[in-house]
Amino acid sequence: MTGAPGRHGPPGTWDPTAPGVLRLPSGRLVRGRGLRRPLPEGPRPTFALYLLGGEPPAVDWEARWVRWPDFRLPSDRTAAAGALREAWERAAAERVELACGGGYGRTGTALACLAVLDGVPAREAVAYVRDHYSRRAVETPRQRRFVRRFPD
Repeated sequence: MTGAPGRHGPPGTWDPTAPGVLRLPSGRLVRGRGLRRPLPEGPRPTFALYLLGGEPPAVDWEARWVRWPDFRLPSDRTAAAGALREAWERAAAERVELACGGGYGRTGTALACLAVLDGVPAREAVAYVRDHYSRRAVETPRQRRFVRRFPD
């Protein structure tokens, strides 16, 4: 298989049919999940971005933490934008996971930002993530505004 995205995605990335996996328009695959639920069966992430108000639990893979309190916005928006860009870039060839406590608000917001980086117009990104990841994604008006203004 070549590096071009296909039915199964780029080599080394997620199975597109696995729970929580979002296929971006470019073919990049990113998994969103809630940390309050057990780790799904199957391959582990190679890189994870944890969106939490407090430090995340230790994991056996490379991870980055963005301080992001529940139902709010990232504490440092510039750092968050850099972390989201890194996650998007790495998703071209790695199993990237984005996760918060429940897997909907902060995770959905971050996934919508990745969709913007991937070419989805900012005003359509929330709908894209709700259609392809979860209807519950992006929980607050402030989170929707954050996506519409991303990456400014």
